[in-house]
Amino acid sequence: MTTILWERYGPMHSRLLQFSLIWIVLTGSAVGALAQGGGKAEPLRIEFKPGSSSTVVSDSIKNDQQAEYVLGARKGQRLTIKLTSVPRRSAVFDLTAPDNADLGLEYDANYEFNKILPVTGDYLIVVVRPTSTPGKASYKLSINIH
Repeated sequence: MTTILWERYGPMHSRLLQFSLIWIVLTGSAVGALAQGGGKAEPLRIEFKPGSSSTVVSDSIKNDQQAEYVLGARKGQRLTIKLTSVPRRSAVFDLTAPDNADLGLEYDANYEFNKILPVTGDYLIVVVRPTSTPGKASYKLSINIH
């Protein structure tokens, strides 16, 4: 293909066409990947260091962004989550159990959770800002399971 482009269009046009074709292929793949996954990243899996049952995740969110985490846990384990943020109470979390099992949460905007888990599987934690006004929340998500 390079020889045909070279003979027909000359060295400069041949290179330009090659780069254009590569760009189309690469951007087409990226668009396909975003469309396939809805443009949304997979939740970050929370893992504990060997011998540890707790961890702290620190991050920040802006405006209407959200951060998603997934945590594998077993029925009967006690899960404790505490969320602190700067500015104070500028971030909240929601916790969803596997198969939407009832966790006894009264609200979808929480700062703390401390209960025995009803089912085994992956639990989804979503951190958001509780307001629609523009801004930023820096947060620490403390997680303990035993």
